[in-house]
Amino acid sequence: MHRLEDLLQIGDAAKLRGVSIDTLRRWEKTGRIQAVRTEGGHRRYRVADLLKVDNPSLRHTVIYGRVSTPDKKEDLARQIGVLELYCQQHSI
Repeated sequence: MHRLEDLLQIGDAAKLRGVSIDTLRRWEKTGRIQAVRTEGGHRRYRVADLLKVDNPSLRHTVIYGRVSTPDKKEDLARQIGVLELYCQQHSI
């Protein structure tokens, strides 16, 4: 387990966030995260900073509808329609 004040190398930071090394570099370039540079110019990332960065592409919404018997397919289609509309209206 990492302490929040720990500095991680770019590969370890990418694994912690579940993103690619290139994504971390893009986040740094766009100012979403700041890297600490070593004397040799290597990037290090603070665990606390990595945990704060929001990554909308990793968000998923699961909708669930069910009916008790196969002959209720129309009810299932209606449920799914209502759930999809709700997600669209609430941007989820």
